[in-house]
Amino acid sequence: MCGRYASTKDPAQLAVEFDALDACGSDAPGADYNVAPTKPVLAIVARHPRDGDGQPDVERVERTIRVMRWGLIPTWSPDRNVGVKMINARSETAAVKPAYRDSMARRRCILPADGWFEWRREAGAKEPFYVTSPDSSSLAMAGLWTAWRDPNEPQSPWLVTCAVLTADAFGPLASIHERMPIVLPRESHEQWLAPDQGSDDVMDLLKPSSDIVSRFEIRPVSTAVNSIRNNGPSLLEPPVPEPVELDLFS
Repeated sequence: MCGRYASTKDPAQLAVEFDALDACGSDAPGADYNVAPTKPVLAIVARHPRDGDGQPDVERVERTIRVMRWGLIPTWSPDRNVGVKMINARSETAAVKPAYRDSMARRRCILPADGWFEWRREAGAKEPFYVTSPDSSSLAMAGLWTAWRDPNEPQSPWLVTCAVLTADAFGPLASIHERMPIVLPRESHEQWLAPDQGSDDVMDLLKPSSDIVSRFEIRPVSTAVNSIRNNGPSLLEPPVPEPVELDLFS
């Protein structure tokens, strides 16, 4: 976890839901029912706004929706391909691991999702499940972000990338996979995003909420989600049973 998720709301909808400003411009991705690593995703951050000279206004905090690339690339990485393997960060070690330490201290975000996909191995096969909220509210997945620039092209634009924080799964989720994303309750959003709060100030938020987990809806879905080439609302629906052929003459 988490290797795929669904994100279908546009920035205007998320701006209302998360009390944020839409700063995506024309870069906002469309509805995606099969978000995969390296795709552009929507993320919510809170920063001190800057004036024309680039100086931050420490008296104000502005919450915005931004576009990022899923798969965190550390600032010191020589190659962007490392991001493919860094879509998730273990919450237990993110504050000390070199790849995530600075982001955990100063660059935290929320990755809104309709739900995420998880696979359970059954007799050698992988059975996909979809985990979502029973209502239409977004899941606020705790995330980290950073900005990377190709060291071989120092004038190239910065690439903003992100990762989902995960923890040990429990309850019904543990029967599907051993890990799960950390989904933040609404009352924790401000503290998690606060630009002046360090790692030590948010560690208590990295314990998955049993209240939230108990309300998750978990349902099997079609194996069509296994391919990143497939997309659309049908991926969120239960699998269609294969027809049973009856031999009426035996």
